[in-house]
Amino acid sequence: MSTLNETLSTFTAELQALTSIDQVREKRRELQAWVREQFQGLSSLEQAEKRRVGQELNRVKTEMERLVSERLRELEGAVKGQESVAFDPALPVPPLRLGRVHPTIVVLRQMNSFFRSLGFEVVEGPEIETDRYNYGALNIPADHPAREMQDTIYLLEPDIMLRSHTSAVETRVMERQKPPIRIVAPGKAYRNEAINATNNYMFFQYEGLAIDRAIKMSHLHSVLAEFLKFMFGDDCKSRFRAKYYPQVEPGLGVDLACEFCGGSGCAICKQKGWIEILGAGMVHPNVLTLMGIDWSEYSGFAFGMGLDRLVMSAAGISDIRELYGPRMSYIPEV
Repeated sequence: MSTLNETLSTFTAELQALTSIDQVREKRRELQAWVREQFQGLSSLEQAEKRRVGQELNRVKTEMERLVSERLRELEGAVKGQESVAFDPALPVPPLRLGRVHPTIVVLRQMNSFFRSLGFEVVEGPEIETDRYNYGALNIPADHPAREMQDTIYLLEPDIMLRSHTSAVETRVMERQKPPIRIVAPGKAYRNEAINATNNYMFFQYEGLAIDRAIKMSHLHSVLAEFLKFMFGDDCKSRFRAKYYPQVEPGLGVDLACEFCGGSGCAICKQKGWIEILGAGMVHPNVLTLMGIDWSEYSGFAFGMGLDRLVMSAAGISDIRELYGPRMSYIPEV
């Protein structure tokens, strides 16, 4: 009995010396282990002695548990008291860290606003597409070499795929809507490409389509020239050059002078001094025919661009991977 009383006295002193809640909780775990050990040792005693020692052990155990609970309440109350003293409702609220709009979304909204002002409708379509809408209806049959250039990601070959361009949205609109048509189609596209400073397997694309009577190349040039001024300022330097695309005839490639090197050549522009911004052209008569539109009565133009490259130019970002990585320091306040 004297041994248990001495243990209780020692335990009480040690408990009062503890100054943190975590220390008291650890002491409680030690107490539980000690109690289990003491009760296991009772098996070696005679029955009468076992009963006597067991009763005394229960008394000491109960007292120790009470002391632990009491010490915990004291420390928890002290912590709450400190918190209540520290809180001052008259102090200003700390500034909240608000989210920012990603530069891709900022540019996307600006572009949508611009083209809406010209009478274009913003439309969307599925990212999982069929061969018909992604290729066939765009004058790109199964044996066309242009398919090899796009490194398609198939989900169920040869018909189900992740769309390789948002031109598929245009074919869906042409199929269900008679001219006049004026749409832009922003969204994600996917291609099995090596990831580097200027390419990614997933990227944002922005396509436009206008079909009506007597539409000419001059209309396309005017729209694109105004768009480039809107995005990059009146003094931006651009060039239009002939380029082949199977869905348009004739076709154009539109380049912007590389702002990273001033046109002298760098890794971003592949030493050319120019960065291709978009492709465009007059809608091919075959595409109109495939979509049930009389090409002798209607004509149209189409354009498409990688939105990520526009964002990089607008935000001064030199590596496309930064748009999809964890570093958000370049995102401007909006």
